[in-house]
Order: sequence, then C-alpha cells, then structure tokens
Amino acid sequence: MTITVDIEIEDEAWTQAEPEVEALVWRAAQAVLDAHEDVEGGGIVILLADDDSVQALNRDFRQKDYATNVLSFPSPPNPEGQIGDIALAFGVCQREAVEQGKPLAHHLQHLVAHGVLHLLGYDHQDDAEAEAMEAFEREILAGLDIPDPYAEPASPEG
Repeated sequence: MTITVDIEIEDEAWTQAEPEVEALVWRAAQAVLDAHEDVEGGGIVILLADDDSVQALNRDFRQKDYATNVLSFPSPPNPEGQIGDIALAFGVCQREAVEQGKPLAHHLQHLVAHGVLHLLGYDHQDDAEAEAMEAFEREILAGLDIPDPYAEPASPEG
C-alpha cells in the first residue's frame, strides 16, 4: 500500500519564495518514508501556512501561544491509516533560514523531514532520542544533497 502525501498551500508566500515548494516538500517527506519500509499505507497532510495559523494551532493544541516553525500531529490508529498532519509557518521558517545562513529550500526540507519523523514516533525529549533523531535527519538530508543542518556555520577567515 502506498503512503500519500497531500500538500496544502494556505499561504501563497511559500510559492512566491520557492516556486517549486510542492516538489521540495514531497521529496523530503518521501525520503523519510522510503527509509521506513515498515510503514504501511495511509497518508500525511502537510500544510504550508502563515505564522498566525500555526500560532493558533500551537495555542489550541499545545497551549503555547506563539508561532513555531513546524508542528506535527500524529493520528491515532484509524481505519484509513492516516499517519498525521504537519503544519509549517512561512514567516518563522524564512526568518530562521536567513538567521542560519541557509537557503529556505534546505531549511524547509529539513523541517518537513523532522515533522515526518515525529509522525513516525521519533522524538527529542532527552539527549539519546535527540541524537538518534538528528542522526537520521542528517542521513535523509544527505540523500537530498542538503548539508548537515546541525553543523556549526563556517567562520569567515580574516
């Protein structure tokens, strides 16, 4: 059974900044799913939203009243096999990419992979979990030709 990845673009700023945003999101999600052959069927919905929408989701479901870069909502067991939903906030993601000196496309794909891993049960509540999740993220992103997102930026010589 195939896993479907549905991408919903709520904030057109995503396509204005990255015209190939749907392909970028799909490739990142699919890279994680391909690495997890044990995942059977079902679907994931990925919402590319604005900061206000993600803030509302964060407030309503996590009781944290601020926009964050990515939210993951794993689905409970269900007959359709839905794996869960992910929401990304454009403004937060764009600001982080600029602050970290990364292309938005790379940061987006990292956060999509991070979100899908959460849907599959990965977490980073303690150091051991964080190390395992980050190692898997590095592996997935390397396959997408994206540099290690956790590496310290190179300092300019001079």
